Amino acid sequence: MCDRDASRIEAAGLPASISDAFPGGRRSPDVPNQDVRGSRRYRLWDLPSQTHCPLIGVCLPMPVLRRLVSKALGNTPVADDYEFHVAAVAECGRRMPIAEALQRELDRRYAPALRRFAQAKTTESLAVFWNEALQQGDGVAEALWATLSHPRCDEDLREKVCRDIHMFQHQMGACNRADLQRLEQLKEENAALRRELAEQKERHAQAALGRATEMNRMNADLMRARGQLVARDSELASLQEQLASLHAAVPGLQARLELLRHMETLQQRTRDLERERTAWQQRAEQEMTRLRKLEEQVATLRTREEQRKAGGDARQAGELADLRDKAVLCVGGRTASVPVYRQLIECTGGRFLHHDGGEEDNPAQLEASLAAADLVICQTGCISHDAYWRVKDHCKRSGKRCVFVDKPSASSLERSLRGLEQGDNAPQSGILDREGAAP
Repeated sequence: MCDRDASRIEAAGLPASISDAFPGGRRSPDVPNQDVRGSRRYRLWDLPSQTHCPLIGVCLPMPVLRRLVSKALGNTPVADDYEFHVAAVAECGRRMPIAEALQRELDRRYAPALRRFAQAKTTESLAVFWNEALQQGDGVAEALWATLSHPRCDEDLREKVCRDIHMFQHQMGACNRADLQRLEQLKEENAALRRELAEQKERHAQAALGRATEMNRMNADLMRARGQLVARDSELASLQEQLASLHAAVPGLQARLELLRHMETLQQRTRDLERERTAWQQRAEQEMTRLRKLEEQVATLRTREEQRKAGGDARQAGELADLRDKAVLCVGGRTASVPVYRQLIECTGGRFLHHDGGEEDNPAQLEASLAAADLVICQTGCISHDAYWRVKDHCKRSGKRCVFVDKPSASSLERSLRGLEQGDNAPQSGILDREGAAP
């Protein structure tokens, strides 16, 4: 122990030598660091003085060292940790109560390591155990005590261990400084995270407040809705009571209500039937008007037929053409005049065919009707353009006779048939256009 350390101990109020506090204590022989032979482990006071500082500093935590030294000194106050460390290191060179207490604490604390290192029977194997513990980095303190106190630890290995632990302490100091820097960074990050957490908590509190307000509003709406429902239920119950009172006051009220509803249904049905009757009546009047017109046309045709027959079998100029055994296709015309057309054609002995010219019938059927006809009569004023060109093209290709009539009336058709009779000497491959070339 140097003079500076002794002065620090005196300033702390400790005895110049802690052994002075134990006048009856046992002292070790004056021969320092004598070798111990056999299998007996080295005691703390048997080790060289240069090993005491790393042993006490590395193997014993400061709170444990304070507790052991304070107990041995009767709780004498010491200024700081360094003075405790210096005083304890000074007493490890002699077998005194403090050294024995430290020896017991080290043996108790590192008993598993002592048993593990006891497997080393030579200095070389002990060095292997120490190197493995130093490389792993865990359990260096227990390995240090187990190696230095091992009976096979010679001077060379002891010096190597001291050098290794010295560098290890430097490395640990550097690591501690890095850890301190990292700790400062972590503290700053922690402070930032705390601020962010506080902001998050504030936002969460505001959101929770907003949700609570919304929940209160919804609960208020729910209470109002429940109140309205209760009011409606009360009103419904009141109406049901009034209805029951009416049933009791007026016998047969339900039957009367049923009869009233049935009467309203019958009245509605009567109105519907009346409207249908009016519609059918109007339609019947239209059909009667149409029938009268047809009867007049038929009467006219019959009169003309009778006049024709009264003239004998001799055919004169201006009579209807003889279309016996011929199929006559009438394309177009008014629907109401079709029966008249049929009668005119059949009076000439021909077979009547009809197509409406694309108004309702499928235009594709026109080709089949044209192929089956021997004579085509085209009502140009009542057909589509497509049907007109189909008729004209077919008759031109097939050489069939085609009569074009621009007015869809029975008289126009009759004149065309009379003109057809006059034009019997015309070539059969041509197209007889009596009324015009286009609709």
